Amino acid sequence: MITLSLKDSGAFLGTIDEADLQFLIDQLEEECKEDTDYYVCSATIEMLEENGASAGLIKLLKDTVGNSEGVEVSWKKA
Repeated sequence: MITLSLKDSGAFLGTIDEADLQFLIDQLEEECKEDTDYYVCSATIEMLEENGASAGLIKLLKDTVGNSEGVEVSWKKA
């Protein structure tokens, strides 16, 4: 199980499975191999949805971003 949280506050957002994590890793840019966070905005979510992200991942990200311009989301394997 992988937990997602807000990078700045550490606030828990939800959990995703290994397939969703691998999808994020494959689709989003990482600054280095050990990078465990991503900036997510509505355009990012739209791109992920178009590229086949799971409905659960899309809902979690949409709920997280809400009406904001975007957020830094980090992941951690539990």
